[in-house]
Amino acid sequence: MRRPIIAGNWKMNKSAAEAVDFVRDIRRDLNAITLADSVVCPPFIALQSVSEVLQATRIGVGAQNMHFAEAGAYTGEISTSMLKPYCQYVILGHSERRAYFAETNEDVNKKVKVALQSGLTPIVCVGESLEQNKAGLTHSFVSEQVQAALAGLSADDVNGCIIAYEPIWAIGTGLSASVEEAGRIIGLTVRGALSTAFGEDTAQTVRVQYGGSANPENIGDYMRHPDIDGALVGGASLKRDFVEMVRIAAEVKGIPA
Repeated sequence: MRRPIIAGNWKMNKSAAEAVDFVRDIRRDLNAITLADSVVCPPFIALQSVSEVLQATRIGVGAQNMHFAEAGAYTGEISTSMLKPYCQYVILGHSERRAYFAETNEDVNKKVKVALQSGLTPIVCVGESLEQNKAGLTHSFVSEQVQAALAGLSADDVNGCIIAYEPIWAIGTGLSASVEEAGRIIGLTVRGALSTAFGEDTAQTVRVQYGGSANPENIGDYMRHPDIDGALVGGASLKRDFVEMVRIAAEVKGIPA
């Protein structure tokens, strides 16, 4: 059985002070949920202070991005050695990084390899646009993203990753893929690509999240699908709704650590 995991991507929201106030507010209730993993991913400027507040809790901390180089002339970037003291997870290949900052599958692959080498758990994002979805290209496009992001890795490496299926058309729009559609794509496309590249055991071991306007009202339905192991949450993770979503995930399919 795969343990559920709910991760909150705060994106470019909350100052360092606001981030600290928020995690102090949710820390006790979130830490009391023992049957699901929870991760908060604040902006870079808040990682150190948030990690200090969450020390000695079961709540994970993740970064929203990283560079594949260890150091160098990369203005505005951040390396794994800078993140490692404060993080256990890192989001890679989010559609906003791909769209706004021209990240390619090859870039994501480099980052995944470096993250794993450093001991960080990559949350690898894949997902199609509305145009691709309507054109019937979801399966081929998402399969290619999965295989390209994980190219050159061993099955053991891949077992150390989390995949987040986030249809681009559902991110921050209020729209969401139906449970049936999300489950089908995660089960057949994402796990199918994993099975082809790394074997069925790996396909059934890797945790795969759904992302795209997930909230307390719909998270229970998603979690009831056998192929969906959690959610990568955007807007709802900026409020106490996040605690409720982790609680629901634990109630629906909680697995002891």
